[in-house]
Amino acid sequence: MSKTINLALQIIPSVPSEQVYAVVDEAIAVIKDSGVKYRVCPFETVMEGTYEELMEVVKKTQEVCFKAGASQLLVYIKMQVRKDADVTMEEKTGKYDAAASA
Repeated sequence: MSKTINLALQIIPSVPSEQVYAVVDEAIAVIKDSGVKYRVCPFETVMEGTYEELMEVVKKTQEVCFKAGASQLLVYIKMQVRKDADVTMEEKTGKYDAAASA
């Protein structure tokens, strides 16, 4: 699976409510440091890359959440994968990005 895919990741850590954002921020830092293209949204973070590299990022985000104090995680993943072509965020949302900056 060497084609580019989109993967949306939502992690809900089991921590006291005042610590949720801090733990999620740790996961987002892992995504940022991974070098993959990504976009943080209100309910999930969308990434772009190969299946293998994105699943490795998903694994690392979970590890950092546990290190940050989560005792349990609810992890929701959505993917768009094409058999013979890449999937990009730009094709889905690019027309809205220009409108948002106007």
